[in-house]
Amino acid sequence: MQTKAAAIAGSAGFLVIAPGVVAGLVPWWLTGWQQGADWPVPVQIAGGLLIAAGAATLLGSFAQFAMEGRGTPAPPAPTEHLVVRGLYRYVRNPMYLAVLAVVVGQALLLGRPVLLGYAAIVAAAFVAFVYGYEQPTLARRYGAEYAAYRRAVPAWWPRLARKAPPA
Repeated sequence: MQTKAAAIAGSAGFLVIAPGVVAGLVPWWLTGWQQGADWPVPVQIAGGLLIAAGAATLLGSFAQFAMEGRGTPAPPAPTEHLVVRGLYRYVRNPMYLAVLAVVVGQALLLGRPVLLGYAAIVAAAFVAFVYGYEQPTLARRYGAEYAAYRRAVPAWWPRLARKAPPA
């Protein structure tokens, strides 16, 4: 059983290591965050909004894992409780979608198509990880609770209706 402080520290560390590298360090390596093509201002604004929404979603989701789940998103230190509230009521994978929003947002803001290609590679890796490791692991760990959650909440395309998942 993790303390709340340990869960917060572990989540913060994993936030820097995983999304920090995927959505921060690698895009910087690919672009130096230098402006590329001169894309229209509305496209750049959309990119900025995607970055802001993705970052807010990431921070909120990581906090929720620590506070509600008493654990981290990192496989070696999973949550004690299945997290099904907040954004997890609408989509099972908001963190992965948030990382992709940040990367796509950077592509649009900077006019750098290379980041769109990178986002596609990251998306494929996320899908492979979720179906190959995460779902089977969560099914073993949380059993019927996770099975009911999977039936109630879509994996990738957020459900907008307010149908509550099983608690």
